[in-house]
Order: sequence, then structure tokens, then C-alpha cells
Amino acid sequence: MSETPPNTLQYRFDGPEDAPVLILGPSLGTTWHMWDRQVPELTQQWRVFRYDLPGHGGSPAHPAGSVTELTARLLATLDSFGVQRFGYAGCALGGAVGIELALRHPERIASLALVAASPRFGTADEFRQRGVIVRTNGLDPIARTSPERWFTGGFAAAQPAITEWAVQMVRTTDPGCYIAACEALAGFDVRHELGRIGVPTLVLVGSDDQVTGPAEARTLVAGIPDARLAVVPGASHLVPVEQPVAVTDLLVRHFSTAWQPAYDSTTGQIAIPAAPPKPVLPLVPQAVPQVAPQVTPRAEIAPAVAVPQPSGRADPYDAGLKVRREVLGDAHVDRALAQADEFSGDFQEFVTRYAWGEIWDRPGLDRRSRSCVTLTALVAGGHLEELGFHVRAALRNGLTPAEIKEVLLQAAVYCGVPAANSAFRVAQRIIREETTPED
Repeated sequence: MSETPPNTLQYRFDGPEDAPVLILGPSLGTTWHMWDRQVPELTQQWRVFRYDLPGHGGSPAHPAGSVTELTARLLATLDSFGVQRFGYAGCALGGAVGIELALRHPERIASLALVAASPRFGTADEFRQRGVIVRTNGLDPIARTSPERWFTGGFAAAQPAITEWAVQMVRTTDPGCYIAACEALAGFDVRHELGRIGVPTLVLVGSDDQVTGPAEARTLVAGIPDARLAVVPGASHLVPVEQPVAVTDLLVRHFSTAWQPAYDSTTGQIAIPAAPPKPVLPLVPQAVPQVAPQVTPRAEIAPAVAVPQPSGRADPYDAGLKVRREVLGDAHVDRALAQADEFSGDFQEFVTRYAWGEIWDRPGLDRRSRSCVTLTALVAGGHLEELGFHVRAALRNGLTPAEIKEVLLQAAVYCGVPAANSAFRVAQRIIREETTPED
């Protein structure tokens, strides 16, 4: 175990020094201890390498704002030990690092397991909004709600010690590094690159995961040529903690039978022979509180099923409605659509299809930039009611209150002081409503 310079990561090795290396990557808000229950069994065949994300656990608080940067730090750490080729299993953000490795550094990966992962984690706006919450209120609101995202209700109620462990794990994370990790997830989107992953891949997901659930898992399996799916019953997002025996069994079976030899024979690397699968017993970790005995659900690894892709250009209405809801919120959109009648219904359809489906969904600008442009235009036009909606949308899109203030100051110069004066009153009210904690 060691602390390392800012360009690398805090790490831990377990297992025989001469065994092939297997890396376990953590989820946002967790530490390497989320894998404690897998380590005793995995170290019988592999030298297990675990790492902490920046500002998580005991790791130094050197923020990394992209998955690419996190991946570079991981490789720098491995390079310092001469580790060139390895298996990799990562959960959520750790899974994104695994995808990045498989896409940008395929020569380093022998086998891959993606746990509770996705080619795009929700929307960029969701994670930037989470960053706004942390900047305004600290990590406590995120920490208190983590068990709801990570565990099924039954598990959280039956295992209060693990629930409290999860809350404290998030609460002790460095806020700046947590925000940077949110930015990393906000900028991660490899949906159109999955076909280039050429390594044997296990996609593993909890059946009750509401964050990156079976639908996202099936997207990965459909896109990655050599991928298999395993759905673990009775588990939510942090499935290695909630169902440790099932996850360990799946990882052992996958990495024992799907270890791809190195491409380049001139490097001296050779194929590692597959070890026979071993029976998996319930394990007691060192840092994660002990779980009461439970029946191990059986999760089978299934072959990938091809998903037919639609041909031609899709109607932008559905995409527009999705973007409109993500930016303005369900409550606002539901009100607008409910109020539409025979007279105004066509206009609502027009706005959804062309403003939101054609323009807001274009890749040329991110949503933060589009919010800046929209706020300025609304100030110039004096559209104060719409301005209120879009100040709230700008916060959803990741703009901070300080950045919104700068946009309005810029608008004061070019759109006029009276218009900006009215805009400041509207924006001030919305920002207070959105950033004041509820009792």
C-alpha cells in the first residue's frame, strides 16, 4: 500500500508476486474496500491490484476531470511496477476506465469485466447538477442518499452496518475530487465506439440496479463483439458488496476461461493458461462490515444477443422530448403538454421536435454552452418567464450560480442594463429556490 505522486494513484497489491495481475476498479464515492469480499478468492489465482480514485479513501486530493486522465494515472502507476498486461474488472466509474483501456490501450488488456457500467452514464447534465449540489451543500446530501442508489431496500434495512459504512465512505471523500469525478462521467460517451473493443468481456449487473441497470448492460453486450451478460438477482448498483459470493463466482469463471494472449509476439508475452474454476465460499472482508448469511443467487453468463439497429433517420420528436425533460425537468414539461389543446398542441409538438430534437440535441455545443446562449437571448428579448425556466435548466446543465452571474453581466453590456436588471431579479429568485437545502 502506498501514496504516489499526483500523476499516479494510491494502490494496493494482494496475492502472489508471480501470478498474472488482475485489477479491480472502484465506483464513484467508494474506496478499494468495496472489493474486499472478492480478494481472498481472487488472490488464489491472480495478483490483485486495487486503487483508490483521487480524494477517495486515503488517496491524495489531486482531482482528475476526465476518464482519460484517470486511465493515464492508472497506467502510470502500473508502468512504475513494470505491469504491462493485465485483466481488469471495474464498477461504474471504474468500469468506464476499463472501457477506456480497451479502446485506447488494447495491447494492455487480457480480459475485461464491466460491473454496473454503461457506455454513457445517464446524461452529462445529471452529473453536473450533482456537482452543483456538492458545491453548494457539500457531500452530506449525496452521502445520505447513497444507500438508496447502491443497495436494494431489503438489503439496506437488513444490513445497517454496511449502510452506515457506505454513508461514511462518501462523506469522507474530498468534495473537489468528487465534483471532478462527476465531470469525468459527464464527459464520457463511447456508445459509437463499442464495436472496437476486441477483448473478451463480461458485463455484470444487478437485476434491481436503478442507476445503470440491465438496459444499459444489454447496450454494452449488443455493442461489444465478444461480450457476455450476467444479471445477478436481488442486487442493486453496488453488486460486489450486496451479492459478493455471486460476483466472485462470476469473476473467477470469466477470468479463468477468457484471457486473451498478447498481440505482439516480439514483446515476449505469452498466453496465460486458464485455471480450472474453483468453488466459491462465503468470505469475510476486513473493512466492509460482515453480512449475515444469505442464499447465493445464481447468475448465469449468457451469450450476447444482437440487437437490430433501425435504418434511416429517426423522427427527432422522441429524442427532443427526452432532451426537453432532461433540461427543463419532468414537472415543467408535463405542465406544458397537459395545457396543450387543439389550438396549441401543434406548437408544442413543433417545439419538441425542432427546438429540442433538432437543435438542443446537436453535438456541436454541449448543454452548458447552449444554456449560456439561451440565457443571453432571453435577456435580449425580455422574455422573463422563459428566463426563469432556463435559469433552472442552466443549473441542471451544470452552470454554477457564479457562472450564471457572469452570463448576465455580459448580457448587461450588450443587451442593456435595464434588461439585465430584470434578469438578475428572476435569476436570483430561481437560484435561491434551487440551492437552499430543504428542512
